[in-house]
Amino acid sequence: MRAVIQRVSSASVTIDGTVKSSIGPGLLVLLGIGHADGPEDVEWLVKKIAGLRIFDDEAGVMNRSVLDAGGEVLVVSQFTLMASTKKGNRPSYIGAAGHELAIPLYGKFCDALSAALGKPVGTGEFGADMKVALVNDGPVTICMDTQNRE
Repeated sequence: MRAVIQRVSSASVTIDGTVKSSIGPGLLVLLGIGHADGPEDVEWLVKKIAGLRIFDDEAGVMNRSVLDAGGEVLVVSQFTLMASTKKGNRPSYIGAAGHELAIPLYGKFCDALSAALGKPVGTGEFGADMKVALVNDGPVTICMDTQNRE
C-alpha cells in the first residue's frame, strides 16, 4: 500500500457535484493498493498513520498525532499512486490491485483506521471520478509505502 498523508485545515471529496465527505483539521490520506498488499499492510499502515506525530504541541513542535489532536481523517482511494514511470512518458498502472482485492482492503483500511481513532473516517467512492479539495496545513505531506517498511 502506498499512502500520501497530508495535514490539512480542511478537505473534501465531491462526486457528480455532491460533497460525499468533508473534514476540518486533520489528515487527508490518498491510498493506493497493490497486488502484494494484504491485511498485514492495513494493520501496519493504520498504526503508523494514527500515531504519526505531525501536529503541533503547545510549544509549536510537531509532537502530536491526529489522535492526540482530535483531528478528523478523510481517506480517498487513488490507484494512480501505484503508477510505474520507469519506461516512457505514459505511466503504467499494472501494479495497482484489481477491484476484487482493492475494494475489500480499502474497506478494511477505513474500518481499522476508524477503530484506531474512535470515530468515523470520511471516504471517497472507490472507482468514482472524484474531485478532491484540500487546504494543506504547513504544508505537511508524508509518503509511506508498506513494501518499504525497513
